[in-house]
Amino acid sequence: MLADKLRKSVLQSAIQGKLTEQLATDDNVEDLLQAIKKEKALLIKEKKIKKQKPLPEITEDEIPFAIPENWKWVRLDDICVYLQRGKSPIYSDIKKYPVVSQKCNQWSGFTLEPAKYLAPEVLEKYSDERYLKKHDILINSTGLGTVGRVCLFKTDSKYPIVVADSHVTVVRSTRLISEIYIKYFLSSPHIQDNIEDMCSGSTKQKELALNTIKNLLIPLPPLAEQKRIVEKLDNVLANIEKLKSSEEKLSILQKNFPDKLKKSILQSAIQGKLTEQLATDDNVEDLLQAIKEEKERLIKEKKIKKQKPLPEITEDEIPFTIPENWKWIRINDVSSIYTGNSINAKEKELKYSNVKQGYNYIATKDVDFNNCILYENGVKIPFETNFKIAKKGATLMCIEGGSAGRKVGFLKEDVCFGNKLCSFNPMKIYDRYIFYVVQAPLFINNFKINMTGIIGGVSINKLKMILIPLPPLAEQKRIVEKLDKLLADIEELKI
Repeated sequence: MLADKLRKSVLQSAIQGKLTEQLATDDNVEDLLQAIKKEKALLIKEKKIKKQKPLPEITEDEIPFAIPENWKWVRLDDICVYLQRGKSPIYSDIKKYPVVSQKCNQWSGFTLEPAKYLAPEVLEKYSDERYLKKHDILINSTGLGTVGRVCLFKTDSKYPIVVADSHVTVVRSTRLISEIYIKYFLSSPHIQDNIEDMCSGSTKQKELALNTIKNLLIPLPPLAEQKRIVEKLDNVLANIEKLKSSEEKLSILQKNFPDKLKKSILQSAIQGKLTEQLATDDNVEDLLQAIKEEKERLIKEKKIKKQKPLPEITEDEIPFTIPENWKWIRINDVSSIYTGNSINAKEKELKYSNVKQGYNYIATKDVDFNNCILYENGVKIPFETNFKIAKKGATLMCIEGGSAGRKVGFLKEDVCFGNKLCSFNPMKIYDRYIFYVVQAPLFINNFKINMTGIIGGVSINKLKMILIPLPPLAEQKRIVEKLDKLLADIEELKI
């Protein structure tokens, strides 16, 4: 995203002295370092902090980039009065002393919500310096994915004492330094893009060692410029956050737009708004009569069973108007609808794993959410079988479970299929018209209304009752041709 790139660029520019103007009126940074040295010496004398071990001199080879003349490279521990890992806690259900963990320390900010609580009896083992103070900087110090996350500790009046666990490093700068400047430095790409290289240990146990943090080189401007940098960054990064929010909303729109457009086009198609109705089209009643005769023939030949008549369609059931030469029907009026046969893992292995010639067996997993069917999945059923067959040109739809109504595929060959899939076998109508009808919002909404059970599913009897609009055969073909082209174009919009 552009916002993320901008944020990195701005932070990097800031710590290189390229975001703000260096002013001749600023104090000398050497005077600032001298004042820090005196402050720390006084705190040591008053036994408020411990004397620190001298840090190694900074060599030319260590310096990563040029900084303004009145800045100076220092080690992080040089400008801190306390820099230490938290302690491994003993927890309690008594919600009195929160323990800050890595979950509390997010890029979105600090929160005590996921914190556990310290056992009150062990508090005496914690020195006062371990109690977190306002604007302490917290660094997550273990585990890839979280290591290096930085934020400022925010106090909570409910909890006067808060401590950190051993996976969090506490950085407390001297009062002569802007702790927010340090936080921004630690958040910069100079640190964050190299954090993994700074860590030690195995992949799952990556650790940012305390000594590594203490020895980090930080470019130090005069205090006045630190404040100017912080003020500038606060303003610029707030605007970048707004840009990021807008980008995320746009990304969601872009992601959802193709699906919404597809639904809209499918709905328009079945309402007769996508194609022109032609006077030369046959009468849809003639098509229905031909289907009725075809069913009677198949019943007579015992290829299908005679079905109970479905109830007449009432005015109250009709959801919208359709063209004059169309007709509302129940989907069972124009297709044969049935589920397949289940096979378990043992059957697959014992009976069908070595079958070379036969029907491909299609289970729910073999129909994806993009309407594609995986035929060559390694499971075949011999041609001489009692399994139910879904014919080429039929539409398969998952009707049970989490993907019910969402997985739909059009068959390019005869297959055997699973019991959670339903086959719509069209009679005398354009086969792909049914494929598109069952994906349209009208059908899907009725499908959802009829779902029952804990895992969710629609019975065959309920499916058969769902209303669909039926155009003349010639217009069905025009609708399908139009949809084939438009929906292929929409697929290319997906990101």
